[in-house]
Amino acid sequence: MDRKDGAMALRQEPHVLVVAGSDSSGGAGLARDIETISSLGVRTCLAVTALTVQTHEGVAQIHRSSPGLVADQMRAALQANEVVAIKIGMLATAEIVVAVAAVLRENPRVPAILDPVLASTSGRTLLEADAVAAMKHDLMPLCRLVTPNLIELALLVAAERATDEDGAIRQGQELLGAGAQALLIKGGHASGPRSTDILLRSNQEPLRFDAPRLVASMRGTGCMLASAVAAHLAKAKPLEDSVREGKLFVFEKLQKKAATVTNEQP
Repeated sequence: MDRKDGAMALRQEPHVLVVAGSDSSGGAGLARDIETISSLGVRTCLAVTALTVQTHEGVAQIHRSSPGLVADQMRAALQANEVVAIKIGMLATAEIVVAVAAVLRENPRVPAILDPVLASTSGRTLLEADAVAAMKHDLMPLCRLVTPNLIELALLVAAERATDEDGAIRQGQELLGAGAQALLIKGGHASGPRSTDILLRSNQEPLRFDAPRLVASMRGTGCMLASAVAAHLAKAKPLEDSVREGKLFVFEKLQKKAATVTNEQP
C-alpha cells in the first residue's frame, strides 16, 4: 500500500474527535481520552483547547488556545477524517465555548458528548465564570449528551449541590428545560453503597445505571466515561447502550485499581 492509499484508508476509518486540554501528568484530559477511545478500538483526532502544567496533586499553569485555533483544529480534523462522534472536555473560556459551538452547528449529524469540566480534582478552576452561561445556552443544546457530576450540575443551575437523587433529577430537568438534549448525572460524588448514574431525556422516565461503590478512586474517570460513551456511539450503538458500556468500562478500571490497592496493603 503506498502513502496515498494508506492515507485514504485512514480517512475512511471511524474517528472520535477529542476537543480537550492536555494534562502533563497523563492522569486526565487528552491523554486519558485517547487512551480510553483507543482501548475500545476506535481512532482519535484532536483539537487542543489548552496546555496545562500539572501533577497528580494540582495544576500549576494553564495556557489557553485561541478560539480561532481551536475551531481551525476541529475543522481540519473533520476534513481529514471520517469523524463519527465528538468528545468535548476542558474548554477554559467563553470564547472557546462559542467557537466550538459554531463548528458543531456546521456538523449537525455528528453526535457530541460534553463532559462539562469546570474544575480539576484538586479544585483549580478550569472554566472561567462567564463561560458557564455560554456553555449552558450556546453549547449544551447542540450536544447529544452532557455528563455532569453532582458538583458540576449544581454550578450549571446556580444552586446548592443536590443531597439526594430527587434533588439531582430536579436540577437535571432544569438543564433539560434550558435546551439540553440528554444528561447523564454521575453519582460518583454521592454517598452510600451504590454508585448510580441517571440518564435524563425529555419526555422519558429517568434511566438508572447502578454499580457497587468501590473504595478506589482515580483521576480522569469523568474523561474516561465521556470518552467511552463517544467511542461506543462511534460504533453505531444507541445512546442507552453506549452509556451502559461506558459505565461498565469505568467500573472495571476502578475495580482493577481497588484490587491493586488491596494487594499493596501490608
